[in-house]
Amino acid sequence: MMILFRRSLCIGLLAPASAFFTSRSLSLTAFDKRTSSAAIFPSSIKDGKKSQPMRMIGNMLDLFGGGEPKLIDPEKALPGRSQKMPNIDGLKHYILGNDIKEVPEGYKVAVFANGCFWGSEKGIWRLPQGIHSTSIGYCGGFSPNPTYEEACSGKTGHTEGVRVVYNPEKISFVDILRWFWEAHDPCSGMGQGNDRGSQYRSGFYYFDDEQKQLIEASKNAYEKQLGKTITTEVASADDYEQYGGIWFYAEKYHQQYLAKPDSRPYCSAQPQGVSVPPFEDWAPEGLKEKHAPTLPEAFWDKHAPRRGCSVVNASNEPIAPGAW
Repeated sequence: MMILFRRSLCIGLLAPASAFFTSRSLSLTAFDKRTSSAAIFPSSIKDGKKSQPMRMIGNMLDLFGGGEPKLIDPEKALPGRSQKMPNIDGLKHYILGNDIKEVPEGYKVAVFANGCFWGSEKGIWRLPQGIHSTSIGYCGGFSPNPTYEEACSGKTGHTEGVRVVYNPEKISFVDILRWFWEAHDPCSGMGQGNDRGSQYRSGFYYFDDEQKQLIEASKNAYEKQLGKTITTEVASADDYEQYGGIWFYAEKYHQQYLAKPDSRPYCSAQPQGVSVPPFEDWAPEGLKEKHAPTLPEAFWDKHAPRRGCSVVNASNEPIAPGAW
């Protein structure tokens, strides 16, 4: 059986630390991102398209070697580095125009992972109001400041994630949470679609008790709606301070990738076509008013994630307020 996968797997072949600062690790072909394996095995790139033999071999070995990938033990993770990702300070969002690192006074941050981060990020920046910035990175891992090559090896424990800076006066955390749930299959364990590995696992990481309550309550409600067990990792961002933090920015070329010229329209997410139950049915005690959704049901009727990861072919511009 032929199984097609999107990226060349780094089968134990990690870029040296110096690659963290090379133009190769921060470059992108017209059709796909180059990983260290693609550079080491140039025959996997032909006519601008990946044949991806190494990725296929790696996934077949996973299947023969015991099936579902496992999250690496923290003590076995790569050591990481103290140097931060270059070319991120001062970087402006490709669509929204704001500094992707800044958090204006009164604004909040959300960090989650739900499959390939390209499509995950685009779905959020397109929300019609209240999104200051989105960015792509690595979260929930054990190795400080990983490179893409290291994260894709599974040896850092990170999952591909999205960081959202939002204005809670204009958009509710519950709206972001609903998009997160409905934009992927949260029951798929260590992967999403054909992308398998701990670097594609579903996760949501909270920064305060209210976020925790809302994530857990919505998870329980959505699990009943789906009729199967949700495997999404839910954890405190503080749990990762011992590993350098919950969040590390990915390379510049990943940021808002799907909005850039000649980007490859890829998304591995598997939306289930099932809506999160109404907020009033699962809202935690004392949070119903403060976190009431700001997006009306009419918005979701028209713009909710559809099966097949429809966000890939959607306009790059945010949905206009009232366009539903």
